[in-house]
Amino acid sequence: MDIFMKLRQRWSNADLLQIGLIIATTLALLLAILFPLWSLFSKAFENRDGSFAGIGNFAKYFTSPALVQSLTNTLFISSVSTVIAVTLAFFYAFGISRTGMRGKGYFKYVAMLPLFAPTMMHGISLTYLFGNQGLVTNGFFGALPGIKLPLYGPFGIIVSEVIYTFPQAYLIFITTLAITDYRLYEAADSLGAHSLRKFITVTLPSVKYGLISAIFVCFTASFTDFGAPQAVGGQFNVLATDIYKQVIGQQNMSMGATVGILLTLPAIIAFVVDRIVDRKQRSMLSAKSTPYRTREGKWRDRVFTLFCLAISVAILLPLATTVFASMVNVWPYDLTLGFKHFDFSDVAAGGLQPYLNSLKVSFLTAIIGTIITFVIAYLIEKSRFLGGFRQVGYFLSLLPLALPGMVIGLAYIFFFNHPNNPLNGLYGTMWIIVLANVVHFYSVPFITATSSLKKLDKEFELVSESMRVPFYRTFLKVTVPLSLPAIIEIAGYFFVNSMVTVSAVVFLRAADFNLAAVSIVSMDDAGDTAAAAAMAVLIVASNIAVKSLYEAFVRKLKQRTNRWQNMK
Repeated sequence: MDIFMKLRQRWSNADLLQIGLIIATTLALLLAILFPLWSLFSKAFENRDGSFAGIGNFAKYFTSPALVQSLTNTLFISSVSTVIAVTLAFFYAFGISRTGMRGKGYFKYVAMLPLFAPTMMHGISLTYLFGNQGLVTNGFFGALPGIKLPLYGPFGIIVSEVIYTFPQAYLIFITTLAITDYRLYEAADSLGAHSLRKFITVTLPSVKYGLISAIFVCFTASFTDFGAPQAVGGQFNVLATDIYKQVIGQQNMSMGATVGILLTLPAIIAFVVDRIVDRKQRSMLSAKSTPYRTREGKWRDRVFTLFCLAISVAILLPLATTVFASMVNVWPYDLTLGFKHFDFSDVAAGGLQPYLNSLKVSFLTAIIGTIITFVIAYLIEKSRFLGGFRQVGYFLSLLPLALPGMVIGLAYIFFFNHPNNPLNGLYGTMWIIVLANVVHFYSVPFITATSSLKKLDKEFELVSESMRVPFYRTFLKVTVPLSLPAIIEIAGYFFVNSMVTVSAVVFLRAADFNLAAVSIVSMDDAGDTAAAAAMAVLIVASNIAVKSLYEAFVRKLKQRTNRWQNMK
């Protein structure tokens, strides 16, 4: 009682509430992230009967030629995909940021389109282009000579992964190229350096941290991806499909956990490197830095226009092919257009319910995830209490960056399905899928939220505290309105990624609660490729609609802000 009275004398009710929230959110992060990971780690050292196996599962893995071959295949696919995607994305971003070519708005939007589609769709579109009855294979319905390519295997996976990882590398490069100090180029000009020499001695060194980050991001994304190998991998096994086979096919949870840990290793390395690179890159800009000024160069602009045009066609052609194939009556024999494939009642999806389920899950993920993310970011960034707890919370908030979706799904099976877990009731419900999505995509919105909060003056909190205004009133009346663009961006990020994800939820969905992206896997496996394409089109259309609404809201918000500033 005396301790409580002392606390009341030292802190107000609002302070005690803030302290309680910091403790509660830290414990919640432990419960949602660290404890499930420990369950996964423990499972990897157990036999199938639950007895302790030591490193037996790892020894078995590395002495199984087929499983080791999967690891080799994954490293090969990831390495080749990364080299191609990073190279193409760099020159694409260079053309947009460093030349005077026209149509930059178009090229920027096209580069982002692969983010709106599940990776399974990239594989399906390649099937319609390069499969046995593909457009390119049959010379566009006989109009041209056909070109046959070995689609099912490493070629198809690599092309799909390049499409999947290209926008992620592009986003890194477009940001990195935008912060280069133009004074370096002026110094090179004064020394008489020609264009190629400036590119080698100034441009490449100035983007080296972005290049390292892009390499690790692309490598990790392709290393852990499940959709593309499942769609066009054929008999070419990779680690992600191995986990699926071990867990779903053979019910070997221990070996699935073992492969999951192996799948996490490159992601952890990438996470550490990315944190180091991010700190170093921030120190490259100074207050005296000047933005890059594009010089006139007609031939340069023409070359990059053709290059970016070719890349945009390579992105749009698979998407357009998928839309076309979803509307064709019987590919490639009856090209009558219609919408019969959008009636999923006679295929593996079992109707339109998986799509409606995905919309519901994605909206819930966006709402719940945005509230949780922004509140936790506010408590960590703006609070002055419990520094140790806030540091733990910050570390746990960044940890999901290093966790592949399939690893989160497996960890949640082992943790929430345990009969002694009081939260066991969540397993098999829609809410565990929402929770898995929030955790899977939590880190990027958290970084967005903290970056937005860092831009707000600390005087808001100091003045409120001096006037004895509760922190939650300042949060609702000042912080949230000023951070609305970031909050809406976070919500859109949660929604889009929840619509396209397969790996994080493929293990968690109940038999009577299917999701759109997962149903694409089922339909493609069952040979209902046209219906799978139709479901993919619905997902892409939904994500584009949400993105358009976000941009319209931000544009209107900026107009209102500009009018207010002009009145002032």
